[in-house]
Amino acid sequence: MRRPHGIGRPSPSGVSRLTCPRGLGGAPRGLTTDPSATLGLELGAMDAFTRFTNQTQGRDRLLRATQYTCMLLRYLLEPKAGKEKVVMKLKELESSVSTGRKWFRLGNVVHAVQATQQSIHATDLVPRVCLTIANLNRVVYFICDTVLWVRSTGLASSINKEKWRMWATRHYYYSVLLSLVRDLYEISLQMERVVRDRAKRGKSLSQDPLGYSVAKDETEWLQSFLLLLFRSLRKHPPLLLDTVKNLCDILDPLDQLGIYKSNPGVIGLGGLVSSIAGIITVACPHMKLKTH
Repeated sequence: MRRPHGIGRPSPSGVSRLTCPRGLGGAPRGLTTDPSATLGLELGAMDAFTRFTNQTQGRDRLLRATQYTCMLLRYLLEPKAGKEKVVMKLKELESSVSTGRKWFRLGNVVHAVQATQQSIHATDLVPRVCLTIANLNRVVYFICDTVLWVRSTGLASSINKEKWRMWATRHYYYSVLLSLVRDLYEISLQMERVVRDRAKRGKSLSQDPLGYSVAKDETEWLQSFLLLLFRSLRKHPPLLLDTVKNLCDILDPLDQLGIYKSNPGVIGLGGLVSSIAGIITVACPHMKLKTH
């Protein structure tokens, strides 16, 4: 007697076993589940996170992101009633994280000096001048920051805290501003390369509906410029990341120096975005803008 379709051979225990046609049940056809591959990805992610946290800059970026997140949340929660205790806890956490970050910055003077030595050997004149002066300002900034740390520990209570803080903010502002000038220079070079590449492919810029010729109408010119800028930065992610980071970093010194007043919410958001960009460059070194 023939067995009905779909009924398998009896099992040793005497119970019939149903069989699923291949592709209808169990694992989908064409897809394989490899536990070893999944485990390898998890171990790789854990290893990458361990390497990241073992770096001083990595820990500083995480603490910086926490600090500015607290600032942003505090700004958003302050107007709401019944959030006084949460706001106070966020303020205390922000202060504690800011104090802890100063420990990680104690050795940054050496890193800034090394960066200055490297930038002196840059082949292009504009990056060489901008980065060298920017790194020198970072050296002075970290020196002022160390003095402020000594003042906060009570080892030298006679130090004028406000004067040294203003010096630190001013030199930090100069450093970020010069880094932005370097970014703008690199962006202009990238835009020129995009135009040359399109010209080499035999496309006429004047006939291109999305071309880059200077139009008589200001709106068309602005659209063409923004499109060129977008395509240039899309082809160079490290430059985009560095530009966004420096634009966000400059908000705090602009506010402290009274050049452009802002609010803690904007500064907190800018600091958080800048910290995320810094985390990416530390975790993925190939995303850091190189000095040629």
